[in-house]
Formats: sequence, C-alpha cells, structure tokens
Amino acid sequence: MTADRSRQRSTLALTVLALLAEEPMHAYRMHELIRQRGKDTVVNVAQRNSVYQTIARLLRIGWIRVQATQQDPGRPERVVYEITPEGRATATQWLKDMLGKPAREFPEFPAALAYLPLLTPAEARRQLAARAEHLRAVLAQSQAATRGALAQGLPRLFLVEDEYRQAMMKAEIAWVAGLVRALQDGELTWSAQWLRRIAAQFGAT
Repeated sequence: MTADRSRQRSTLALTVLALLAEEPMHAYRMHELIRQRGKDTVVNVAQRNSVYQTIARLLRIGWIRVQATQQDPGRPERVVYEITPEGRATATQWLKDMLGKPAREFPEFPAALAYLPLLTPAEARRQLAARAEHLRAVLAQSQAATRGALAQGLPRLFLVEDEYRQAMMKAEIAWVAGLVRALQDGELTWSAQWLRRIAAQFGAT
C-alpha cells in the first residue's frame, strides 16, 4: 500500500499547525511570526511560497479550514485560517513522536565526511578549520541573542530550541577542532597510493 504523502510529517506543517493552535491568522501573519520569533532557524522558510504551499496542503487534508476573509482598505484580500480538531490532534501526535523518537535524517556534513578522501589532507584541514570558525561566529551570535531575550524577560521555555542548537554547535566545534589537529599533526592522513591499497584490501571480491 502506498503511503499518503500529503499526510507526511514536516517541520513546517507542524509550525503552521502550532501557530493556528494559538489563534486564527492569515498566511502573512504566520510568516511574520516565524521570523519574529526566530523559528526560521529551525524551519526552512527562505521561500515565502513554502508557507502558502503548506497551508494549501493542510487545507486539502482538512487539518485547517478557512475562518474568514479580511479586506482592509488599500490592502489585498487576506484569508484567515483556523486549526480543526483533527489538525490539533495531528500536531500533538507529531510533537510527541518528534520528541520521543529520533528520526533518520540525512544532513550534508556527515555525507561530506564520508567522502573526505576526495580532497587532499591539507584541503580537508583548511575547509574544516573554516567550518569551525564559522560555527564559532554563529554560536556567539546565537548566545548573544539568547542572553538578550532572557534579559527582556522571555521565559526559557521559548528558547529551548536555541539551547539545543548551541549545545550541538559546541559539541561540533570541539569535534571538528580535534579533527583539524589530527590532520595538522599527520595523525590522520592519506595519499592516492594508500587509498588504492586500502581499496584493494577491503574492496568487494
């Protein structure tokens, strides 16, 4: 039996459902809140159309519905959406599953590490050192934003995803720095000849 792809879980669909669980709103307001609250660091809304596409999908399924249409003077007509009981139940179940069951994900960085020998050890070291430097800058920026939000009285509950991202960045920075040192010291290295020998030794028979 083929799975119904329209009902597949996604972080953006969860975000739309969660926003509508707060109160009915139109698509522009959703996009605005995602950015204002910094949720664009955990869901991909680089393309504004992605929010509208997600809304259309949820509308077809019946997890959200049209509540009203707004017509403000001098502005285009805006459709206000609200969550349905099935949509609320779905969001709750998705959240439980996403919190309790690690998903099988395929980020770019582990894939790049899997093919590290395509570069020379020196090239790999330079790129990894650049990654660590970039991560340090992003981490510092994120930590400053978190401190500012806490200073303004925002409860920690609304910053836990930032705490997680910062913890993951700290761990990655430490690991990447160790890999850079291993490449710098020659503890981790390779050559074309060595790769051919390993391929012959461990290749399929």
